[in-house]
Amino acid sequence: MKKPADQILYNAILLTMDDVYNIYEPGALAISGQNISAVGNQKEVLEAYQSESMLDCQGKVLMPGLVNAHTHVPMTLLRGLADDLRLDVWLMGYIMPVEREFVSPDFVRLGTKLACAEFIRSGVTCFNDMYYFEDAIAETTAEVGLRAVVGQTVMKYPAPDSSSYEVALELAEALIQKWKGHPLIVPAIAPHSVYTTTPEILTAVSEMAKKYDVPVHFHVAEVSSEVEALRAEEGMPEVPYIRKFGMLDTKLIAAHCVHLDEGEIRSLQHAGAGIAHNPSSNLKLASGFAPVQRMIELGVNVGIGTDGPASNNDLDMIDEIRLASLVSKAVSEDPTALPAKISLAMATSMGARALHIGEITGSLEPGKRADMILMDISPLHNQPRFRNNSDNIYAQIIYASKSTDITDVMVNGEWLMRDQTLLTLDEQALIAEAQGIATEIDLFLKDREESVLSKLVAIGGTMQEESFEVQAKVRVDDLEPVLKALNQPGIEIVRKRHYHEYDTYFRQADPSQGRLRYREDEFIGENGEITNVRSRLTLIGETGEKSHLNGEEIMLSRSRYLAPATQSLRFYREYFKPVAIEEIVKDRRRFLIKFEGTEFFVNLDDVTKPNLGKFVEIKSRTWSRQDAQLKVKLMQKLLETLGLASQPLVTKDYIYLVEEGEE
Repeated sequence: MKKPADQILYNAILLTMDDVYNIYEPGALAISGQNISAVGNQKEVLEAYQSESMLDCQGKVLMPGLVNAHTHVPMTLLRGLADDLRLDVWLMGYIMPVEREFVSPDFVRLGTKLACAEFIRSGVTCFNDMYYFEDAIAETTAEVGLRAVVGQTVMKYPAPDSSSYEVALELAEALIQKWKGHPLIVPAIAPHSVYTTTPEILTAVSEMAKKYDVPVHFHVAEVSSEVEALRAEEGMPEVPYIRKFGMLDTKLIAAHCVHLDEGEIRSLQHAGAGIAHNPSSNLKLASGFAPVQRMIELGVNVGIGTDGPASNNDLDMIDEIRLASLVSKAVSEDPTALPAKISLAMATSMGARALHIGEITGSLEPGKRADMILMDISPLHNQPRFRNNSDNIYAQIIYASKSTDITDVMVNGEWLMRDQTLLTLDEQALIAEAQGIATEIDLFLKDREESVLSKLVAIGGTMQEESFEVQAKVRVDDLEPVLKALNQPGIEIVRKRHYHEYDTYFRQADPSQGRLRYREDEFIGENGEITNVRSRLTLIGETGEKSHLNGEEIMLSRSRYLAPATQSLRFYREYFKPVAIEEIVKDRRRFLIKFEGTEFFVNLDDVTKPNLGKFVEIKSRTWSRQDAQLKVKLMQKLLETLGLASQPLVTKDYIYLVEEGEE
């Protein structure tokens, strides 16, 4: 007597992607509820099972659904926002500022639906996500009917869904508690990367992941600069570093892994970690190409991911698998590297194992979930078909097929697409809503790009300094007499510092935008050694009100904005796009003094690049116009006390002396 089944699919080229790569042609598959009941030769399956729901696959390829091992699905709404940029400029200069402004639960729901539609059309049945408001992503994904590993992002920076990393950890724990055990959703924790986290974060993440037995989704060694910075700061590469905080004791999913040495690869293999390879994103952002062939030789489970659609810019896994195979051959100069069969395994069975869910999906085997797709290989671009080698079918799929050849998609025993018609999503409505969001973002960026200040604020940490500045300089031949004069009665030295200052000024096409300065201060110790380095950005507005000192106009009012320079000088050059750059280097001995109860800064400067000479600079700042006027009067007395009253004043900043050609 035949066993009952809810569905039977037959007359297929059935690729199991099991451990021995069984192929059945014609093949058949029986489904009971959400699970596969039987897989095998058509005759044997039909003799053993019966169902009222019989689907003739008409000679199409029946295979496991594709697994997208690394992505950020709501970023479909940021697709094409900022292209042809380095990773740091792209991320810190454009993506994160827009995210801070727009990302909300509704934003991620729409972006997730758009991504799910694209996933289904390209044969993806499971994806691994890292973003904000992951609970909303989980709800939307489950509603659509796809399978997903969803990881709540945790960073040291404030994020759209969390004011601190402590809040992000609370969200991660709530996500885990809500979704653990769900038939479609696997909750995870997603600390973003080494450079956006702290040891405290990584330790807390590891402890939580082990407590709840959930995956950890983490960017690892994506770009060479991050690896070099960590080596300089910590004296070790990334994998040994994260091991210190227990990360290798978790179900780790390491995304990218472009710049790993062999020892790190072996460590990940020993830890049972999965790796998510992202060829398109790594190539587009010029991050490099991961040593995938060597990873697989060493027994690491490597999956394939598209990364987010803002850095790819699509979610087409067929294209991604093809690229992974082809580039691996080019990089290794070996045409046998990453053959089609292995590439497809990376996007199915091996990819599922990389996500630590290989026991439930990734291959067509009895007992596993009914996650599968049908692909039509009859179109012109896939003809003719050779049968002399059983592996030819894998090559046909990887090198000749297109995502448009996928006709049907099933997840957990439920059809999500039949005959290329989506069953759980309205594509046209999604497209219209997405374009509405794009229009809003366009307006935001247009306003931002018109102002240097707006761009400075957008990358975070900007604060306004006192509006009124009193500043005057005197050129001298020798700084030592002034140094002695600072130690006379009537002048109290509150604090003194010695710096080497390296100033880079960005000139904008519109002078009214102000002058942006990148400053790197080297703190010099008593023995001439460098004790610390600090970098800052200062936006100096145009001079407004003025006062007079010794018949010379001195600046009284102008806007100044400060921001920490957390990125490289190269980053700011590419982000702010100045029309010209000027550099000034000086040795500065800086004194904070009290003179008649009022604080002033006295700078003893030797400007060496260009060779402007030696200067004594006196300055003070305040929020009060009245206070500024009083300080102008007091500055005259201070100049007299320092023996500088007879010297002509220089009232311009060094940058303007440089531009005027004063040598």
